Amino acid sequence: MRKLLVLALVGLAAQLIDGSLGMAYGLTSSTLLLVAGVAPAAASASVHLAEIGTTLAAGVAHWRFGNVDWRVVTRIALPGAIGAFAGATLLSSISTESAAPWMAGILFTLGAYLLVRFARPLRTDRVGGRLRGRFLSPLGLVAGFVDATGGGGWGPVATPALLVSGRLEPRKVIGSVDTAEFVVAGAASVGFLIGLGSEGFLLPTVAALLIGGLIAAPLAAWLVRIVPAQLLGAAVGGVIVLTNARTLIRSAELGGPVRPAIYALLAAGWLAALVLAVRALRRAPARATAVPASAASDAPTADVPAAPSVADTVPAELAGTGTPAAR
Repeated sequence: MRKLLVLALVGLAAQLIDGSLGMAYGLTSSTLLLVAGVAPAAASASVHLAEIGTTLAAGVAHWRFGNVDWRVVTRIALPGAIGAFAGATLLSSISTESAAPWMAGILFTLGAYLLVRFARPLRTDRVGGRLRGRFLSPLGLVAGFVDATGGGGWGPVATPALLVSGRLEPRKVIGSVDTAEFVVAGAASVGFLIGLGSEGFLLPTVAALLIGGLIAAPLAAWLVRIVPAQLLGAAVGGVIVLTNARTLIRSAELGGPVRPAIYALLAAGWLAALVLAVRALRRAPARATAVPASAASDAPTADVPAAPSVADTVPAELAGTGTPAAR
């Protein structure tokens, strides 16, 4: 009973992170299950089955808060489902001994990517035009495949790519990726069901993760407007890196002074990323307020339009200080 309660709390925390960052539900949950000794395929299968419910709740909540671009959803969901089904089928056919370091390696890489990405200032400028299908479809395919084989990865692959394009508001990037993940999780679950059978799903674990995720989904859709994603992303990335490094070190049979040295190096990198994330957060409002001030001083005195506020110029994902007024 205590274990199921812990898993429910993990599902709640993972969904809060996922709903706020547009990523990391699968990474967080799968990492914990691997540490607990669950087989990689069973861990990924259970997480994806739970995600069917959590992503449905998250999608509805994001839709109600106006965080979803349905054009983007329709163009990444189907390719993502195809990639997820293929990835689930592949992972189901790999032995546990071979799959464990493979899955831990993917999670470690994605965690390191989160550290690097959120340690730097996030992009605030937006360019005109719409995202094209020839960009969205391959992105969905790759993200879905990585998600199923790694036990997580849909958000870490899809969300940054859409953010870097600069063509969509950060809150709509997160909402659209979370909504499309419902289709991806369903396809992955079907693939695992075919490859592993019903016994491949740990139903008590699924139920615990699902309950925690359902409780957190509406709150996460609201938090995406105010949470400082810069700091949260760096913190989550460090946890994922350190926990999956444990599996990789064991697989490589590293011992003696090498193991603590690696952990110390990774911890130092995590601390550095957190410091850089805090600096980026502190500098962002100053940069944003400087633009309206200079624009107002250079503008003619007659018919001067009202200067945009900080909330209008800084995406909610970066600032973590509120929702843009026009939204």
